[in-house]
Parts: sequence; structure tokens; C-alpha cells
Amino acid sequence: MVTYHLENISSSRNPAVPCVSLFDRIISAIALEKEFKQTKKILYTFIGLLVVSMAVIPFSFMFFMHQWKVSGTTYFISTAAGNLVPFFTLWQDFVLSILESLPVMAITLLAINVAFLLFSVWLFLYKKGLLLKYLKHSFT
Repeated sequence: MVTYHLENISSSRNPAVPCVSLFDRIISAIALEKEFKQTKKILYTFIGLLVVSMAVIPFSFMFFMHQWKVSGTTYFISTAAGNLVPFFTLWQDFVLSILESLPVMAITLLAINVAFLLFSVWLFLYKKGLLLKYLKHSFT
């Protein structure tokens, strides 16, 4: 009985050694929180890009269509298609006329908006697993 009492006293003086798996669980929880913080930034970037690109696409498309009608490019193309013999004889002049009449600013704006839209969709599909995991974790 005395031995039991002495063992009990000696074990109470030494602090309990934490389980090794506790340390691993704490480190993995910290890593998971860090991953979720980064995923939240990616999610907000995705939502921002998607909203902006979807909101601006109709305006840039209307701007492109207006500039296309005003530029006269369709006139040069229809003239070239209607008169094939003079077109092939003077093809360099026709091509230069078509290139000069292209609405470059409208094409550039539309291309940038479409690129942002495609990039945001690609970002979502590429990081879909992370984003869905984060959304699942944040709603539970």
C-alpha cells in the first residue's frame, strides 16, 4: 500500500506527457486553417472576376457590334466576295483596307472580357475541390 502511494505521488510530480498524435492533430488543424484562408481569397477572387466579367460582357459586345457596323469592314468584305477577279488581282490593297477598318479597340475590349470570363471559369474548375471543401467546412 505504501508503494502504491509513493508511485502515485511520484507520477503526480512529473507532468503528463502529451500524446504524440495530439501534436500532429494541432499541426494539421493549423495547416487546414491556413489552407482555408488561402481558399477564401481564391473564392473571393473567383466571384469578383466572374461578376465583373459577366456584367461587362454585354456592354463590350454591344460596343463591338456598333463599331463593326460603323467601321465599314462589312462593305470591304462584301465587295471582295462579290468581285473575286479584282480581289485576287488587288488582294494586298483589299487586305490592308480591311485591316485598317477593323475596330481594334472594340475587339481588344471584347477579347479581354471573354478572357476574364474564361479565366474565372477555369479557376473555378481547377480549384473546384478546394472551393467546395471550403464551402462545406464554412457552412457546417
